[in-house]
Amino acid sequence: MTRKKIYFIITSLVFFTSISGCVSFSSVSQSRVPSAEKYSADAAYHYSLAVLLHQEGNLEDAAIELEQAITADPDSIFLITELVSLYSEKGDFKKAIPLGEDTLAKNENNNDLHMIMGGIYLHLREYKKSIKEYNKVIELNPNKLIAYLYLATIYAEEKNYSKAEETFKKMLQISPDNIMGIYYYGKVLAEMNRFEDAEKMYKETISLRPDFESVVYDLAALYEKQKKIDQAIKVYNDYLKINPARINLKAKIAELLIKDKKFEQAQREYQDVLKSDPDNREVRIALGLLYYEIRRFDLAISELSAVLIKDETDSRIRYLLANAYEEKGDKKLAIAEYQRMPASFELYANAQIHAAMIFKKDGKISEAIEVIKESVKKKGDQPLLYLYLSSLYEENKEMDLAENVLREGIKVLPKSVDLHYAIGVIFEKTNRFEESLTEMQAVLNIDPDNAEALNFIGYSYADRGINLDEAEKMIVKALKIKPDNGYMIDSLGWVYFRQNKLDSALTNLKKAMQLLPDDANVIEHLGDVYSKMGKTKEAQEMYKRALKIDPKSSSLQKKIENVIKKKNK
Repeated sequence: MTRKKIYFIITSLVFFTSISGCVSFSSVSQSRVPSAEKYSADAAYHYSLAVLLHQEGNLEDAAIELEQAITADPDSIFLITELVSLYSEKGDFKKAIPLGEDTLAKNENNNDLHMIMGGIYLHLREYKKSIKEYNKVIELNPNKLIAYLYLATIYAEEKNYSKAEETFKKMLQISPDNIMGIYYYGKVLAEMNRFEDAEKMYKETISLRPDFESVVYDLAALYEKQKKIDQAIKVYNDYLKINPARINLKAKIAELLIKDKKFEQAQREYQDVLKSDPDNREVRIALGLLYYEIRRFDLAISELSAVLIKDETDSRIRYLLANAYEEKGDKKLAIAEYQRMPASFELYANAQIHAAMIFKKDGKISEAIEVIKESVKKKGDQPLLYLYLSSLYEENKEMDLAENVLREGIKVLPKSVDLHYAIGVIFEKTNRFEESLTEMQAVLNIDPDNAEALNFIGYSYADRGINLDEAEKMIVKALKIKPDNGYMIDSLGWVYFRQNKLDSALTNLKKAMQLLPDDANVIEHLGDVYSKMGKTKEAQEMYKRALKIDPKSSSLQKKIENVIKKKNK
């Protein structure tokens, strides 16, 4: 059970008790006044002011008045208990705790104060102290049901499930039909993955109180967790029969139907909600996304446009709308929506790249370049924009411009691993070996565990037959980070080939080819190993296979010819 989940149970429990009459200065002060306790006029006056100030929400002044009441009657356990409760309510635990502990040391049977202190310790997650206080409450009053609830959920938080169950069972022996006891017992059982037992408790809760909405959600979630989608839907539908006004539950049903790939039924559920609540924004968005999912782009556009009309500043919806236009093939409208995104939008860079890609697909590289150049002016702190602009220049055979863009990006973002790596690749493509290694080392200075940079340097060494021991170390390190990366496995195989460790080379290159069956370079490497081992038949087979993938390769053709010559000798 995760800490986050069980703490939600505790905080939910705290919320429930706070609205249902737990001990607090604000709700039951008068009910705790001992009939025999006498008050001075000053104490009564200040206490009355404290109550009025509290009702007005003025906790600071209420505490001051209560402190003055205690000054007038310093031995009043009732007033001290009230002050501890008030300190707790305003979050002043530094005052509440010592006052409460000192008072309990002299009056150990003050059950109200034990209850308040238990709540304080629970809030502070000091569970051992909280358990002690709630156990004392139960000792003094075995029928104090709320103490059992708190105690059981704390035990569950500490994963002491046997104690949690024991506590719930004791509570339910006292009050067999206690709805909250049954319900929270079910929640803890669910967190323990005891689904059948949790289901039983949830159903019992519903039988006692059919309109208890929280348990409806929990039971449906329990079924959903077990992939019992139909049963989860039935839970919601049964509740809608009792409370048809909760129309938004149909949206929950629709979500479940989507998970079950029942898109038409989900569509009907969303439409039912919109009939009753046409301005329901979240449902309209969900319906638009559903239409997008089933590729009914006209309907998706209609729903998303309706949402956007109500709030034109919602860039998230505009982005989705632009996606729908793009998928539909309305290129101009898609570009227009992408370019209306403000630079402050978190997906601004992605949006502009989408717009540029539309131009690029139409062969309009110059227009694509202009889109990204303008985007860089507006949002120059996005590595993605520099990377894409550089790739456009490179595709346009403008390598100098591709390099310059990355240099500009590195000036703005000197710690960008992606930019250093990209310019290193350009240096490698333009035969500037030392410069490419310098950039890859810059990557490793920023991110020592960057597997791609480690592999790049290692393979570069292996390809040139230099620094082979260092190459092996770097690639082995890269593979520890990404053990199933076919390219890195190929690199290691190539290092072994260069080291003349042919068996190891063969093992790794076979594995690389399994992972990358359509990579001509990997297959060619395997052919080279076979050739060096004297296995000309296997080598020829690999070279021919690689040539089918890369038919323009003159080096492969030469290798095939050389293997044939070897076979004929």
